[in-house]
Amino acid sequence: METKDIQKLIDFISQSGLDEVNIETSELKLAIKRYSNAAPVAVQAQPTYVAQAPVAAPAPVQQVATATLVAAAPVAESSNLITIKSPMIGTFYRSAGPDKANFVDAGDDVTTGKVVCIIEAMKLFNEIESEVSGKIVKVLVENATPVEFDQPLFLVEPN
Repeated sequence: METKDIQKLIDFISQSGLDEVNIETSELKLAIKRYSNAAPVAVQAQPTYVAQAPVAAPAPVQQVATATLVAAAPVAESSNLITIKSPMIGTFYRSAGPDKANFVDAGDDVTTGKVVCIIEAMKLFNEIESEVSGKIVKVLVENATPVEFDQPLFLVEPN
């Protein structure tokens, strides 16, 4: 790839909505990143080396951490329902796997310390435990969807 081709690529990317492009060939590795609309585009090119013999990578290890909920707050002054909120940003899962049963469903009773869901953050699966005892009234988040910090996940009617 010649310099004029790289410049054309940079111009094309600056006019498109892309923020990052990575191109890798046997001769060239090119990474173009745009940090904001006003910032210049960064270009990095470096030669790549081909390994003579493949090296076996260790099998990935699934890590599971336990996290307690940050806050359980009342939904409204007139309501006795308590909201279980997300303690972190990540992906919400209702079960431990696609073929596994949900941790809790609407109508289920929960006790303090019972796992109600999993939130995956940076390849780490965090078991979220209830801080209240009661009955799950409503599940507020769909399975396998992103959640934000402090986003309501469940409504619980306390015992």
